[in-house]
Amino acid sequence: MSFDRIVKGGKVFTADDSREADVAIKDGKIAAIGKNLPADGAEVLDASGLWVIPGGVDVHVHFQLRVAGTVSADDFENGTKSAACGGVTTVVDFSTQGPRDDTLLAGVEARLKEAEGKACVDFGLHAGISAYKRLKDPAADLRRLLDFGVPSVKMFMIYEQEGWQSDDADIFSALRLARGLGATVCVHAESERVMNLLIAEHRAQKERLGAWAHALSRPNFIEEEAVQRALKWAEATGGHLYVVHLSTGGGADLFKQAQARGVNAHVETCPQYLLLNDEVFKDKKTGHWYATCPQIKKKADNERLWQGLADGTIAVVSTDTCPFTTKQKDAWNGDFTKIPYGLPGVETLLPALYTFGVKAGRFGMNHFVSLISTNPAKLMGLYPQKGAIAVGSDADLAMFDPDAVRTIDSKELVSRCDWSPYQGLTMGGFPVHTLSRGEPVVRNGKFVGPKGHGRFLKRRPFGWKDLPEPRLVPPSGGR
Repeated sequence: MSFDRIVKGGKVFTADDSREADVAIKDGKIAAIGKNLPADGAEVLDASGLWVIPGGVDVHVHFQLRVAGTVSADDFENGTKSAACGGVTTVVDFSTQGPRDDTLLAGVEARLKEAEGKACVDFGLHAGISAYKRLKDPAADLRRLLDFGVPSVKMFMIYEQEGWQSDDADIFSALRLARGLGATVCVHAESERVMNLLIAEHRAQKERLGAWAHALSRPNFIEEEAVQRALKWAEATGGHLYVVHLSTGGGADLFKQAQARGVNAHVETCPQYLLLNDEVFKDKKTGHWYATCPQIKKKADNERLWQGLADGTIAVVSTDTCPFTTKQKDAWNGDFTKIPYGLPGVETLLPALYTFGVKAGRFGMNHFVSLISTNPAKLMGLYPQKGAIAVGSDADLAMFDPDAVRTIDSKELVSRCDWSPYQGLTMGGFPVHTLSRGEPVVRNGKFVGPKGHGRFLKRRPFGWKDLPEPRLVPPSGGR
């Protein structure tokens, strides 16, 4: 067989093993893996001294999201460029159920039009549900989504005043339907009524407290109580629950207990909940920049979440990337309830987890690959097309020098956001080269790929029938 391109001389890491090998590519797919593969006219990408991993799969991003009277700073084009420069080759964004839409597919189709011709890496969509009760036939609606390649929905346990909240009956009903259809119900878990009570109390002191009121109004039990409730509905129905952006150590404990009981539930966390703590909100000048929903918690939560990643309780690290510039953040005018919630993150996902996970000795490279690529691909119906270095898989590859480091400076990042929550931190793991379906989108650390290269991905239901039910990679050590 003749090849189009060969990644030659690197050390290849998957979720299961590692070896010195060449990776040959034909028609966007991995065609062969082995030593000393013949070039025979193929372009050779020299990966000597580099570590080669499957491209990152970030299953929680928000590009050009309209919220809080503004739009997040990175659109589908620049956001996916930013992803590629961080070694992320697949993203999953969200559609929104429109105010007059009684079907979820209409929101998906509208979101696809926004992304059309812009995405620079492959992407999928979750279907956001803002009004479950408005769906005339939820079962038929979910079937249409699955047929369209969207096997996951997003439901919020908060945002009652905005009209987005799904109550307990909605989530219970959706999980019960999900069990029979193979759909995944993604849930934002915070306890609305108590949270709103605390927000109102602290808003009365906003001038004195500033951004610190954001932390005070969302104590850990706000998330933990909601996680416990969502897990109970998953246990009662057998439906597949996926809790997004877990921020508390107590939430990790609840998941560990539920998984021991066999509850069909998985959970992700994000770098901001691993690397930052709520002391950032005390800075009078910049504290409000760090506002997210849920917010960054305490040092003890950082460590418990790292433990949950290492022991397999937490299966995925995504970013919830939703960047807003300092100008957008500063429009809060001292009222913490007016801050657009969100942080930039997709470009620093792999470096953050490699530096503070692998290099810090918390887990090995194989487990790193499982957390940022293989597990999310499996849980979201993309494996083995994505998340693998195997013959027949898409040739999505990130190659980095394991010893190279750089100091994070927002001015050097591709994101249009003019600040970084990780400013000044030293990280390794930035890709030298990134391939998306065999095509170089990053060479020597610079984006070179064409706008519009990315394709919409039709994803399989959870536990799809033509393959074994997804087996998540167990934690492993070593490099």
